[in-house]
Amino acid sequence: MYHQNTKASHEVLTQVASFIHHELPIRLARRIKDLQKVPYLSEMPSVQAVKDIYISSFLTLIHEPNPRDNGGMREPLFARKLELLYERHSSVLVQMAKGAYELRDKVRRGEISDGPFANANTKNNDSSSLGRSSSSSSSSEEMLEFEHMRECHAFLDRFYVSRIGIRVVAGQYLALRLRPREGYIGLICQETSPYEVVKEAITDASYMCECRYGGFPNVIIKGRLDLTFPYIPTQLHYILLELLKNAMRATVEHHGVQNIHKWPAVEVIIADGFSNEDVVIKIADVGGGISRSNMKKIWSYLF
Repeated sequence: MYHQNTKASHEVLTQVASFIHHELPIRLARRIKDLQKVPYLSEMPSVQAVKDIYISSFLTLIHEPNPRDNGGMREPLFARKLELLYERHSSVLVQMAKGAYELRDKVRRGEISDGPFANANTKNNDSSSLGRSSSSSSSSEEMLEFEHMRECHAFLDRFYVSRIGIRVVAGQYLALRLRPREGYIGLICQETSPYEVVKEAITDASYMCECRYGGFPNVIIKGRLDLTFPYIPTQLHYILLELLKNAMRATVEHHGVQNIHKWPAVEVIIADGFSNEDVVIKIADVGGGISRSNMKKIWSYLF
């Protein structure tokens, strides 16, 4: 169909465009339905704005003629329209994060007083008057509150996984239409170097840390620095950047912003498993860790 360093043929592009024309409205419709029925989150202004974006994109696509029409002559027009939709959805990640924060703030302020969040409004008062036994009660209520948020968590898991799929499918098609890059097939780099991606992420995270705290911890990279594998570098960079930002912030705040010369280094270890072909990138810091009471909440979008 197409090979590394060669541009995809018009036939291939038309086939991919036709698939996207059929598949994308289905995926968008599922997310719209989810956005309408998810409890509590559906009422947040930022989530409603995301729903409007999805509805608009869905309507645009279902009214767009199939790229195969007229012998595939509509494919370039479809690509331009899809590129606009791709850009329109670039803010969705931030908007959904805002929606989660909006819900969390409403729960903490007691503005949601029905359903599973009702316990949040009374547990602090109870714990202040019941002595030692209240600690166990408060902890149980707090865990129960987070347990009841499972529907919101499950929705956000589905939403973000779907978004990744949509962005990769659309992004790969749009990338195939561009001038080929050495070593790439669309978005996919045939020889992604985790070492090089880690270095770029360290540079970006260090800049952010310095802007906020006036400095940044040193980062040491160990392991298989020569390793390469096929992957989408931008996605790996995003993951590593978020983890490094967390590691640097924890290190600085735990050891004190003023103690810049005492900040221990963050370690990044790149490893692979020859038997199962896994690649593991470990980021370790001395940032104080996570309290045991919060371990069950760390994967919550609302924590």
